[in-house]
Amino acid sequence: MSRTSDELQVLAAEFWNWRAATAPDSGDDLPRLERPPGWAPDWSAGSVAARRRRMEQWYERHRRLDVSDEPVSIQVDFRLLGCALDRVHWELELLRGWQRNPCFYIDQSLVPVYNLLLVSTPFTAGRADDVVRLLHHVPQVLRQARENLADTAAEPFAVSALRKLEDAGTQLTDAMSALVPYLPAAQAAELPAAAERAATAVGEFADWLRAALAGFHADGAAGSAAMEFLLHRVSLLPYGADRLREQAKQEWTRAVATEAVLRQRLRGHAGTEKQHSAAEQLDLARTQEHEMRRFYRERGLLGQPESLRHYRFAVCPPYLAPLTWLGIPDDLTSPSRAHEDAVRYVPADTDAELPYFERAAAIDPRTAIVHEGVHAQQLALSWDHPNPARRNFYDSVPNEGIAFYNEELMLISGACDSSPTGTEFIVNAMRLRALRVEIDLDLALGVLTVDEAVGLLCRLVPMDEATAWAEAVFFLGNPGQGLSYQTGKLQLLELLAEAAGRGGFDLEAFHDRLWREGNTPFVLQRWELLGLRDQLDAADRHAGAAGDGQGA
Repeated sequence: MSRTSDELQVLAAEFWNWRAATAPDSGDDLPRLERPPGWAPDWSAGSVAARRRRMEQWYERHRRLDVSDEPVSIQVDFRLLGCALDRVHWELELLRGWQRNPCFYIDQSLVPVYNLLLVSTPFTAGRADDVVRLLHHVPQVLRQARENLADTAAEPFAVSALRKLEDAGTQLTDAMSALVPYLPAAQAAELPAAAERAATAVGEFADWLRAALAGFHADGAAGSAAMEFLLHRVSLLPYGADRLREQAKQEWTRAVATEAVLRQRLRGHAGTEKQHSAAEQLDLARTQEHEMRRFYRERGLLGQPESLRHYRFAVCPPYLAPLTWLGIPDDLTSPSRAHEDAVRYVPADTDAELPYFERAAAIDPRTAIVHEGVHAQQLALSWDHPNPARRNFYDSVPNEGIAFYNEELMLISGACDSSPTGTEFIVNAMRLRALRVEIDLDLALGVLTVDEAVGLLCRLVPMDEATAWAEAVFFLGNPGQGLSYQTGKLQLLELLAEAAGRGGFDLEAFHDRLWREGNTPFVLQRWELLGLRDQLDAADRHAGAAGDGQGA
């Protein structure tokens, strides 16, 4: 290794240690981070100022590195760190959830507790201590929220936050009451008071939002300049928003046509399968996950090392069930737990009317295995990558693109043929992912309101109102995530087509590399694998036109 590559590796390691202590939480599962011991969220004015000072230092050290004479792999690592730095700039200075979005502080106050509850292994004294400590910390985070939001909050986010918080205090105390028997005695004794303190703070925050709502800013949109920065500096997309829309419309048309043909083929069979009980889902998911791994191997599609952990279902425990509105109810584990099985939590009561994704999984668990199960495998493989730079999450586009691609790969390979309803759901989800592109962009640009987005999802997918509302609110506060599935899959297909056109192509080897490199934007994979910089150069041209994202 050269001195420059050594310096890059040191800089990246220092940055990611800092990022583990300073990154915001969200309800998404892919960006979850392992926090340092004793960590607690801090969004005080002093903490934000410290982040800004440190970012200037990170940028300066990154700019001083000249990697132009280094191998492509080192140049890719350099660009990856640039994407990570630009994401922090996007969060702090452009999206500014910490100043504009009350939902952001629901994530910063309660999601850290929720993430501890998601861990599927029994509670240790240390984890129980962290739950109690972070509950006691909730009032401090929500005080910081009021200070940061007072003059800058946006009304659409506040309305969404108030809806989320309607029963949040009761849900929190119910969950913590159910948690008591699972904790060591010392922490179990401390938990009720900590939970009550947190619930009171949540109620006071909601009261403050109601009182302040009339004075909040009307516009919650990120804006075009900020969105262009995200698309081309963080996600490294080689085409602009108009092209993304065109691609999505074409994929929408294809999805609707495919669904119509499939329904004709499955007529009389789709919709006839029953929802399984929670216990039945666990057994069926275990069997199907093993069958899926065998299918990959026998068809020569994807290697399945014996050491690769499994993805399984578990019944949602009573201390978690009241809080699943806070985030995706799964435990994809983390780098230090990479060899533990990943877990998806399923509702204990399957007699109730289940939402869009949960209903599909209750009928055919493969609808989750072919997507979320892919995240479980891809993350585990990436965490074992020999290059530390490739182990981190940078952006949703490659990760979600791989998982969405895998859905169609399994569909056309026949892996789901035994379940007409599951097959139909996978095709219907293609329609959803195409629609998400338009909704994501239009929410970010202020063309669409949350209620209008909910209406589109309910009518055009269709899906239940609760899932549609959760999607729309999440996309408004997290631009770029909704479009990542469709956009990532199309980039992956371009990479596959280019690679397949060269001699000696091996699909299984291609997939093995793709999963292992699954955190790396596809334009960088294209450069490293095929020696083609065309799409990276296109992304850079767009980025140059977009500037720093601040607009005029």
